[in-house]
Amino acid sequence: MFFAFIMMGPFGKADRAIIKEENAVIGVSSIDEAVKEAKELQRQGVKAIELCGAFGEEGARRIIEATDHKVAVGFVTHFPEDDDLFRKVWG
Repeated sequence: MFFAFIMMGPFGKADRAIIKEENAVIGVSSIDEAVKEAKELQRQGVKAIELCGAFGEEGARRIIEATDHKVAVGFVTHFPEDDDLFRKVWG
């Protein structure tokens, strides 16, 4: 597997999809669960992990540390002027 996108929200173990056998979309319910998933993804050879915006900078740093700085980790963000819109959508 090459790439994974991890989303945080009200997800369970069944909330995952493999795309073309080399990419994954995984739903997790907490940062702790994401850390476990990231370590397993690294063990499987994932080269890059993108995180949804719910992780923020602190959550992204936890994933980077959990993968020993050996997996490229990024996280989704948005423009500050859209903060109100994002609060309406995501709560």
